[in-house]
Amino acid sequence: MYHKLLLLALLLLMSCTKKDVFEEKIPFSGAPLAKCINGFAGEYPCNDYDLLAHISLTDLNLSTEGNDCWGWTDPLTNNEYALMGSDKTLTFIDITDPISPKIMGFLDTQTVSSPWRDVKVFNNHAYVVSEASGHGMQVFDLTRLRDVVAAPETFSNDAFYSGFGKAHNIVINEDSGFAYAVGTRSFSGGPHFVDINDPLNPVAAGGFSGGGYSHDAQVVTYKGPDTDYTDKEILIGSNANQVVIVDVTDKSAPITISTIRYQNIGYTHQGWFTENQQYFILGDELDERDFGGNTRTIIFDFTDLDNPIYHTEYIGTTAAIDHNGYTKGTTYFQANYTAGVRMIDLSNIEAKNITEIGSFDTYPENDLASFRGTWNVYPYFPSGNIIISDINRGFFIIRKSGS
Repeated sequence: MYHKLLLLALLLLMSCTKKDVFEEKIPFSGAPLAKCINGFAGEYPCNDYDLLAHISLTDLNLSTEGNDCWGWTDPLTNNEYALMGSDKTLTFIDITDPISPKIMGFLDTQTVSSPWRDVKVFNNHAYVVSEASGHGMQVFDLTRLRDVVAAPETFSNDAFYSGFGKAHNIVINEDSGFAYAVGTRSFSGGPHFVDINDPLNPVAAGGFSGGGYSHDAQVVTYKGPDTDYTDKEILIGSNANQVVIVDVTDKSAPITISTIRYQNIGYTHQGWFTENQQYFILGDELDERDFGGNTRTIIFDFTDLDNPIYHTEYIGTTAAIDHNGYTKGTTYFQANYTAGVRMIDLSNIEAKNITEIGSFDTYPENDLASFRGTWNVYPYFPSGNIIISDINRGFFIIRKSGS
């Protein structure tokens, strides 16, 4: 009987994949830095999200301003890494144990410091742009983080793309392997296409100037409700004074599908699809400051890409300015400057019933309409850990209470 039980145990162990083992292990040891209790996690206002760890700007290579952040999960080890931007550097942080994050190293700016630095990830490589003069696009092989011995290290690029100088942001369609730099001086500031299917050999692939300056964008291989565009590569540009929908499937001949304007345009800043690609959620960066009122999030119905229509607005609980937002499942994670990150429930978006269900405020001083506090949020780690980049206070890791 003993031998039969031993054999069964061995068979069960062999049937578990490496992925299964990592998914079942406890994602961190110890206790959070501060649990969310009675509306606060330490000094930070919160609702249903605990603070796991915090790294100051001083520790981010003596940076003076934080900006963008993104994440990478190592497909070989399942270790989770945060990529935290600042005025002078990109910092790589191992957050596999989010209670004890470890700075692995730094990739310094290509040229000079700038308040604007943005990063995205594709095929185990980071792609970094900045509004620093002559910066171009840095390419860094993230698998190098596996071999760090004496952290923190100072890294250098693995490749460099000089087809543009400064850029405000970079967008990547991971399905196609194309990057789109926006806010460059090429193509009237419109998206500059780069083929990154060979990560260490980025190749210019054209661009689109038809919509003017593009501040930010999302690019997807379309699977949404408009069957006229199924499997087409669609770019939705947030272009300062309008939203522009473009078919970029043929990089040599991109086609404008439609454009959208709306009431009280301050600065059409950034937007993101719902996961079913039916609705597009837009943040205007200057409407709160210029027109007053609480945070306004504008939602469009993209059922027909040729004829997108206004669906509704969500008005937040503070006067803070909304910056970047991303959807995961039916939750919209909104980086909201002085009001921190707001978690917004989209499960009844069709009925226009949208509510805030969580928050974590990295800027406890106030919730005024100013450009301080949370810059970005990245909610896509498999563990459930969420990272936040803050202009004034650096890097935060949070997690839903009780998860």
